[in-house]
Amino acid sequence: MYSYFKHVFLLSLFLLSSTHICAGEVLEEIVVTAGLRDSKLMKSAGSISVLNEQTVKDRAAHHFEDTINVLPNVSFSGGGTRARFVQIRGVGDLEQFVDPKHFPSVGITIDGIEIGTTAGGALLMDVAQIEVLRGPQGTAFGANALAGIINIQTEEPTDSPSAQIETGYSNFDSWHVGAKVNGPLSDSVGARLAIQQNKSDGYYRNSFVGRENTNKRDELSFRGKLKWSGNDDAELTLITAYSDLDGGYDAFSLDNVRTTISDNPGNDKQETLSLALKGSWPVLKGLTLETMLSWINSDEDYAFDEDWVFSGFCDGIRCDPLFEFSSTDSLIRERDVFALDFRLKSDPGSFSWVAGIYAQKRDEDLQRQHFVAFSNDYETGRYALYAQLQWELSEDWNLTTGFRYEHFEDDYVDSNNLITNSSDGYWSGQLNLEYFYSDNTLFYATLSRSVKPGGVNTDTSSNFPIVDPMFQTFLLSRQAFSAETLFNKEVGLKSRFFDDRLSLSLSLFHMNQSKAQLESFIFDASSFVFTSFLDSTSDAENYGLELELNYRLNSRAAFFAHLGYLETSVDELNLFELDTSQFISRRDRDQAKSPKWQYNLGLNMDFNERLHGRIEIEGRDDSFFGYYHNGKIDGYTLAHASLSYDLGRFTIQGWVRNIFDKDFEIHGLYFANDPRDGFAINRSYYQFGEPRVYGVNVSYTF
Repeated sequence: MYSYFKHVFLLSLFLLSSTHICAGEVLEEIVVTAGLRDSKLMKSAGSISVLNEQTVKDRAAHHFEDTINVLPNVSFSGGGTRARFVQIRGVGDLEQFVDPKHFPSVGITIDGIEIGTTAGGALLMDVAQIEVLRGPQGTAFGANALAGIINIQTEEPTDSPSAQIETGYSNFDSWHVGAKVNGPLSDSVGARLAIQQNKSDGYYRNSFVGRENTNKRDELSFRGKLKWSGNDDAELTLITAYSDLDGGYDAFSLDNVRTTISDNPGNDKQETLSLALKGSWPVLKGLTLETMLSWINSDEDYAFDEDWVFSGFCDGIRCDPLFEFSSTDSLIRERDVFALDFRLKSDPGSFSWVAGIYAQKRDEDLQRQHFVAFSNDYETGRYALYAQLQWELSEDWNLTTGFRYEHFEDDYVDSNNLITNSSDGYWSGQLNLEYFYSDNTLFYATLSRSVKPGGVNTDTSSNFPIVDPMFQTFLLSRQAFSAETLFNKEVGLKSRFFDDRLSLSLSLFHMNQSKAQLESFIFDASSFVFTSFLDSTSDAENYGLELELNYRLNSRAAFFAHLGYLETSVDELNLFELDTSQFISRRDRDQAKSPKWQYNLGLNMDFNERLHGRIEIEGRDDSFFGYYHNGKIDGYTLAHASLSYDLGRFTIQGWVRNIFDKDFEIHGLYFANDPRDGFAINRSYYQFGEPRVYGVNVSYTF
């Protein structure tokens, strides 16, 4: 790690020496839109990060996973072409196979529209900013934001016409091309359209099938907005979005290298169409009605080669043909979601309030082809009432309280004749106390609570007849999992110093998970069957801090630093440990995908009015990637840089990520999968993140 710091430090000194030292300039004011009210970032209680459009461009990011390492105490799980699930403060999903997951612990929305149950669709096209709210956001989002929410806000139509085309090329035969057009259609109607195509061979090669692109990315996305602005601040916006993501999934090898030998490379595909109608209507003096209707249809096709080798691999030399094993797993999902959200808002004042109703209907069908064919149909309904009240107790003190009651019901049926239904109610809430020590300094304390519904572990039911009898009693006790409750206590400071040149945000938090829904597995070596399930038999505790600092050194250079520290502990989890081949009780275990520390720091530099650069390093500690073993994902440190030159209407950017070509892991599996040792030795197998990637982007604005 020292060598990384040394190289980056020396380069930073050189770049700083090239800038013009001038009087300092203030940092820009940022507005957060993800809550029930828009609010200024530095005057909002809670641990909130906002990444602006410039950060996205500087990192040459096309997907949320390309920016995630900037954020303290935020991680993601691989397991596909793109990041599939996100974790905040150690809480979040890791995998998905048979069981439906309508309620990821970390919700992801684009312009307020839920994009689905995985992060694969979080493309950054025509993005204005990315907002990350840590901790329970149950008042505004209910069951979809147990650990936090990520809102990707795209650009709005404007009064001034504009258009832009952009293209770029990088190694691994990666390229993209996109265009956007914006402007008024009349005095009251504006429109904005954006389209983008990304393609890449990916970072693996398959020597058996002779292809470089079995982990390809082929991503087409389109977004359109039509906005009507009437008298008295009335607005109506129609949003439509389409994405067609055709990715490969061929990321694991027996020797943990980037060359695979599978004969049935998998895929990670997703096609999504969404429509939304957002409105804002003044109904009485000081009172506004906001409405949101949305519909989203998503088709997912997820498949992989389980054995990672080709038929005939065991030829009597590499391994005994008796150990020949061949299997694939294919899961095809179709999901329809309809939601409505109506809320009344009073104008801001010494006392203000928001009250609303929410309803959502989901229907998901699964077709799985594994050892045998399996299918299920899962329908859910959510209905909620919520309210938020804000008081200005005095000139310096504010109090905010929120409450949400959510009714949840579902119906499930599968091809194994398992039929279930449930109906329950849950409540979430928050209490924020804010003290404005000065115009530039906010101290806050917050209590927040959110709940994620329970359900049925259908994989335990489907695998029950084929596993060894020693596992059957245990699986029977894990056929259902309970609702999970997360209670968060947090204090923090937000302040600006040195004539607004320095901004500082510090949050200290402590979270309790009651009946934490922890993802666990049982591997039956006799039948070579993995059974995945959510285990809610234990509580968990997480605490730590987030620190974000931005300092405008002068008019040409700005320094940034983001730090996350996290301690996690699972009270007690009963499981079958692979290495000892026995049932054990594991106590005080770190949660999976929960590195103790994360950091990101660097410099943004304007060498002159045309030339802009960014250099940064990021790193994190190691972390467990499961509970039924002690395998870990190693910690790492990475360095990135970019340089942009403005030629009037043209902008040219050169960029590089992972400058020193560090191998780092984004996902892990642990079991015996090597026929060369007769499937006798458990090992860690890894999916690697991107190696050194570099390229050039060119855009033209007119």
